[in-house]
Amino acid sequence: MTKRIDAKHKIDRRLGQNIWGRPKSPVNRREYGPGQHGQRRKGKMSDFGTQLRAKQKVKGYYGNISEKQFRRYYQEAIRLKGDSGENLIGLLERRLDAVVYRAKFVATVFAARQFINHGHVKVNGRRVNIGSYQVKIGDVIEVKEASRELAFVLEATQLAERDTPDYIEVDHKKMSAKLVRIPALTDVPYPVQMEPSLVIEFYSR
Repeated sequence: MTKRIDAKHKIDRRLGQNIWGRPKSPVNRREYGPGQHGQRRKGKMSDFGTQLRAKQKVKGYYGNISEKQFRRYYQEAIRLKGDSGENLIGLLERRLDAVVYRAKFVATVFAARQFINHGHVKVNGRRVNIGSYQVKIGDVIEVKEASRELAFVLEATQLAERDTPDYIEVDHKKMSAKLVRIPALTDVPYPVQMEPSLVIEFYSR
């Protein structure tokens, strides 16, 4: 097992949920946490613990974003008009690695980040190699022509475990995608419940 896959599975085990809905998640076999104390009966979680868990879940889902970067998303979310929790999800869904993952050009959000870092993705015809790049409505994201026949790319487009959401237009023949609108929380196809309002509460303490 590679380090990257191992890290992804550790996040699932620690949170006790299959947060990406992957068939091979270890949580599908055992829902308790890792380690020798993983099967102990858990007491009622405090408000702080609930908020922390919500933050860890969202951070983990988007590829285990660093704390410094995630806090910047929070600060931007509360600066924008409207519901801060919805704003937070909108900012995260506009990440280039999230859009590449949603478009099913790769199998995981971790693979999306690596795919972008290695220069396989263009935005509006220009190569972008930063996974956190903020995609704007109408931006066209495409896989570089020389990379379209890579085996793992072709396999990802055929994945039956998840669908492409309607806020992203995708053409798998041209290997291109377009962000047509910023999604609300209810639009995002999370396999588990996400609670961005608790994340906002965590940082607002």
